[in-house]
Amino acid sequence: MSLLSQHEPRHRRVPGAPRAWMILAAASVVVCGVLLARAPDAARAAPPAPTDTVPNETPPAVSARTSETGTQAQFRNVDFDIGRGITLDISRLRGELRSKQQGSPIAFDDKRSFVIHIASAEVGLTMQSLDSLMNGYVFAYGGAPLRHLKFSTDSGKLVQEGTLHKIVNIPFRITAVMSMTADGLIRVHPVKIKIFSVNGRGLMKALGITLQSLLDLQHAHGVSVQGNDLLLDPQQLLPPPAIEGRVTAVRVDSNEVVQVFGDSSETTPRPLRPPETARNYMYFRGGTLHFGKLFMVDADMEIIDLDPHNVFQFSIDQYNTQLVAGYSKNTASNGLIVFMPDLATAEREQAKRELSRHE
Repeated sequence: MSLLSQHEPRHRRVPGAPRAWMILAAASVVVCGVLLARAPDAARAAPPAPTDTVPNETPPAVSARTSETGTQAQFRNVDFDIGRGITLDISRLRGELRSKQQGSPIAFDDKRSFVIHIASAEVGLTMQSLDSLMNGYVFAYGGAPLRHLKFSTDSGKLVQEGTLHKIVNIPFRITAVMSMTADGLIRVHPVKIKIFSVNGRGLMKALGITLQSLLDLQHAHGVSVQGNDLLLDPQQLLPPPAIEGRVTAVRVDSNEVVQVFGDSSETTPRPLRPPETARNYMYFRGGTLHFGKLFMVDADMEIIDLDPHNVFQFSIDQYNTQLVAGYSKNTASNGLIVFMPDLATAEREQAKRELSRHE
């Protein structure tokens, strides 16, 4: 026998007890319902208020004031980081940002949602960016025929080294000149080809083969092959944000390939007049901009480099880090001027802040 059974009285079952409890519970529910019905409206639990928008959705008031046209843009001396280790060295640019969904704001937080239409510009790609572009985007797929690509320059020519995968891996080195085709493609024409360190042009000619017969580029981004020439499509070559515009000239400088958009025969928009004079800047005018939780209708925003002694390093993916490290001021015409440090500087400041939090 347990201690409980020795010292505690046994509970006796009372006939009809469960039924009594059920009746009492039902009566309590009825009473509570009556009291709630008689209570003032303010005392009742109010249902959650319906929201007008979902996160990142454009508010109706903003949509109503967003024009069908895009946002005019003007850049000077900007290293525009688009991610994947790729930076566009923009010495000058005049163009327009256009949403892919007509009538929607330009969303900085979704670089796939808009297009940079270039009327006139000079845009360079360093050899490091070209390495990243070709290995990390253009040929970044299973079974790609060209791998481990490395680029350099030699007296105004582009030098490409890598591995041609065709049953076995074949090391190659191509020295090429670059020019434009009539339909706006960039032609990369080999003048020297070395395969296994021997004269590849002579060997290929003797065997009756071309790069076109060796390379299957149907899955590559913005690259095709014609005979021994590679053809690059500037509008398909880069990852987002998409670029539109006609490249009219190309040249190889000491450490970069420079594309020239537009020419004197085309109607180029008049230069914009930013609210403040600066050496390195990006200026946006008109349309609606969306960044973070903010919308700017009839945009009038200039982003100025805090350090004008070198080019402005701007990242479309990490612009908020740069915003936090900078500051802004309003203009008399309700515009906005943002003073922003280079990405590397902003990242160092962010690291210092995070370190101080843990001390």
